[in-house]
Amino acid sequence: MQRSRPVKTVGSAPGYRAFLRGRLLIRGKFLSELLSFGFVGVVGTLIMIFGANLMRALLGGSPVTSVVVPTVVSTLASYLLNRYWVFRHRDSDGSSREVAIFFALNGVGLLIQVLCTGFTYYTLGLHGGVAYNGGLLAGVALGAAFRYWSYKKWVFTPATA
Repeated sequence: MQRSRPVKTVGSAPGYRAFLRGRLLIRGKFLSELLSFGFVGVVGTLIMIFGANLMRALLGGSPVTSVVVPTVVSTLASYLLNRYWVFRHRDSDGSSREVAIFFALNGVGLLIQVLCTGFTYYTLGLHGGVAYNGGLLAGVALGAAFRYWSYKKWVFTPATA
């Protein structure tokens, strides 16, 4: 039987542990940011869906008009929550440029929603409440994916060191 000898510790182990800690911290920030963005999205979606259904039921307007007005209200709430909560750690020049880009990108997101709703209503000819809300939710999901990507890329840029 051989006698065991003490093993030297690897010199790179502390560096590797720091690397892992950094990776987990980055993932944790990303996950936290994504979950916060999702929560803001849920709030905005609830404003938009309840507003759209309320406008459609009470005013009897077109399905496209009943999506646009609540989405504008939802966009105002989303900007405030995203700027001052979700992306608060990112740079802000405080100018109207950031707001203008945010609303322009939301216009693209709104266009995605309107296209999905209009496609369901006008192209497929589905006029029921379930089909309307299905098209609405499909548009919200596609619009949200676009918004998250575009906000990170063009509106709420990483803080400079």
